[in-house]
Amino acid sequence: MRIRAMIQAELRRLTATPMAIVALLALCTVPVLYGGLYLWANQDPYDRFDRIPVALVVEDEGGEQDGEHLVVGDDVARELLEDGTFDWHEVTAEEAAEGLAAARYDFAVTIPADFTDALLSVAGDTPRQAQLELATNDAGSYLATSIGKQAAATLLAKITEQVVEQAAQQLLDGISDIRAGLVDAADGATQLADGADAASAGAATLADGTAQLAAGAAQVADGNAQLAAKADQLGAAAAEADAKLPEARAAIAQALADQGLDQDDIDAVLAKLDPVASALDRANTKVQSTVGQIDELAAGARQLSDGAAAAASGAATLADGVAQLDDGTAQLRDGLEDALTSIPDTDAATRAAQAAVIADPVELETSNVASADSYGAGLAPFFAALAGWIGMYALFLIVKPVSRRAITALHSPIKITVAGWLTPGILGVLQMGALFLVLAVALGFSMAIPWGVFGMMALAVLCFAAIILALNVWLGSVGQFLGLVLMVLQLVTAGGTFPWQTLPAPLAALHHVLPMGYAVDGIRQFMYGGDVGRAGLDALVLVAWMLGALVLAAVGVTRMTHFRTLRDLEPSLIG
Repeated sequence: MRIRAMIQAELRRLTATPMAIVALLALCTVPVLYGGLYLWANQDPYDRFDRIPVALVVEDEGGEQDGEHLVVGDDVARELLEDGTFDWHEVTAEEAAEGLAAARYDFAVTIPADFTDALLSVAGDTPRQAQLELATNDAGSYLATSIGKQAAATLLAKITEQVVEQAAQQLLDGISDIRAGLVDAADGATQLADGADAASAGAATLADGTAQLAAGAAQVADGNAQLAAKADQLGAAAAEADAKLPEARAAIAQALADQGLDQDDIDAVLAKLDPVASALDRANTKVQSTVGQIDELAAGARQLSDGAAAAASGAATLADGVAQLDDGTAQLRDGLEDALTSIPDTDAATRAAQAAVIADPVELETSNVASADSYGAGLAPFFAALAGWIGMYALFLIVKPVSRRAITALHSPIKITVAGWLTPGILGVLQMGALFLVLAVALGFSMAIPWGVFGMMALAVLCFAAIILALNVWLGSVGQFLGLVLMVLQLVTAGGTFPWQTLPAPLAALHHVLPMGYAVDGIRQFMYGGDVGRAGLDALVLVAWMLGALVLAAVGVTRMTHFRTLRDLEPSLIG
């Protein structure tokens, strides 16, 4: 009996009656129903968030800024309602609490009364954080709660960006005003530096002139001192001559008397001397007066010389001070000019753009080596592989792993094993073909390499058929149960939803052993346009599992054909 004949015989048995046909078709549609319906339901849930009812409570009382009453909460609420990401319902706090408890709302967002006031407190002495209140109810939907938390985080980030942008705009405008003031200050400093430079030159000229004046005054004082000394000598001589005139008169009188002149003649002679004495007395008086004036002139010249020297010293000090002032004003001018060069001269539009960048300085630029076009497409490889195992498990409920007739008629364990594997395998490939059409056509999931996707699905289901066959050959109904257990293990270890690295260590170890994880990875590579070489390695692992299971099944069939026992004749618990 050939393999083809054994397969045909098993298929005839499965389609012998109308009910058998119905049962076979029903089981064959299990993968399509499971994978197709689940992926249809979850094709793109992120695009339907606008159906999620959310309560919005606005209690913001606003705050004052620059004489203007602001209510940021109203602006936030208006943006949320216009954005329409969720089905927002603006209600009171009581309505929100009641609706959340009654599951009319999946979550509630409250903008408290001091929201604006807290935002504006940044400019005051007691800054504090503004708060948003998120109320959830896990009894309604845990995922809705997670979505609410993500939405609140996004809302916080958006509000923070707006606040930072406004603060940055005010800062940049203030810097612009400071720069305008620095321009005026720099202009004034330039004028001051020019005036200080002129003053420094004048002070230097003054210092030079007063030095020359002091030197001349000193020379005049010295000359006047010498003149005063000569005048003093002349005055002393005149005074001495005037003082000796009476003695000379008396000597002349005595000499005349000795000559025998009488008193009358002597008086007559002395009378001739009276004009001389008068003239000499007048001359002495004039000389003494002139000497006094010369002495006063010499004293005044000396005072003038001393004053000129003091003026020269002060002028020199003034010149040094004005020179330092000149240097200081020049440094002030240069410093202000340097400050101006470090502060950019921007217009209002540029400052607005700068504020926007400061508020949101980093933009995430994403690139994807291989990408799924929707949430459903992201889950498709996992559910396609899982549907293959479920479909194969269901088929083995009615397909006999090993035909007793074949065992009796043909003693070739290999042919019996291949026939027992290909019968459900062919049906499984047909199941995967139908599921592939649902994914590619009905759901419209894009596939980078369609033939690779279907080929990996077909290889996976053939591998699963070999594994379940081996379990049934060796363990019978217990093996069928273990197939269910193995499905559960692969359900949690295949890494179909969360990355396998997040699994507990024992389950993560199973991920590298069990075949479904490799089937999921291979389908992903072909579906998303990933690494074909990696998909080839996944296929090799599945082939190894398939061949190993077939060899194990063949050994079991050999045992059944050559070493049948009474245990083999016992009825199975299932089927």
